Amino acid sequence: MILSVDDVRFSYNSHPVLDDVSFSVGKGRILAILGVNGAGKSTLLKCLNRILKPRSGAVFLGRENLFELPRDAVARRMGYVPQQHAQAQLTVYEAVLLGRRPHMGLRVGDADLAVVEETLERMGLSGLALRPVCDLSGGEVQKVMIARALAQSPTVLLLDEPTSNLDLKNQMDVMDLIRSVVVENGLMAAVAIHDLNLAVRFADRFLFLKNHRVHALAAREDLDAGVIEDVYGLEVQVATVGGHRVVVPV
Repeated sequence: MILSVDDVRFSYNSHPVLDDVSFSVGKGRILAILGVNGAGKSTLLKCLNRILKPRSGAVFLGRENLFELPRDAVARRMGYVPQQHAQAQLTVYEAVLLGRRPHMGLRVGDADLAVVEETLERMGLSGLALRPVCDLSGGEVQKVMIARALAQSPTVLLLDEPTSNLDLKNQMDVMDLIRSVVVENGLMAAVAIHDLNLAVRFADRFLFLKNHRVHALAAREDLDAGVIEDVYGLEVQVATVGGHRVVVPV
């Protein structure tokens, strides 16, 4: 199954933000969405899961056009981790249980509780289940938000700046966790991210937005300094250090 985005266009009033955006993501793959501030990365994710309504375009998951499905049906297929999290007085268990809402009827079922407990165990959060989310560290909160998205039992994960405001170790831990979850569960992920080196280390493909459009779409092995320089206006080198590709300003 493939997530295919076809000619998505979006404007705030008469101001264009996205124009003719098209790409695809395969099973077990991570797409990094890159670009300068204001390029439309967060807007694109919100268009994909119908928080915002595009002027035109389509998003297909297999043969299903997600723009034609009810919102609860989209939520059963797409898990979304926003950039900002409301710090409600919920326990970790309650926060993750919210991810089951698209699947629940009038009451929480045994199957929903089983999914929550399995997700907490998989994410290493079982020991924090009764802790208030507002008492957790930044890295722990991010893990809870990812767990909530996984509790939706989605096929696609959309993550908006999942490493923002985290220290270096927690950035690596969160991205490594996302990578493991995507590969082990055969999910598809689109991640809006600022840090090029985190993107290069953990993503499989890179979508660069510039002037409202897709400026370039490249696999890791095809990523070169010229594309990065065009998008960011900064001279860089792409090198290999310790077996990993890195982007270095020069």
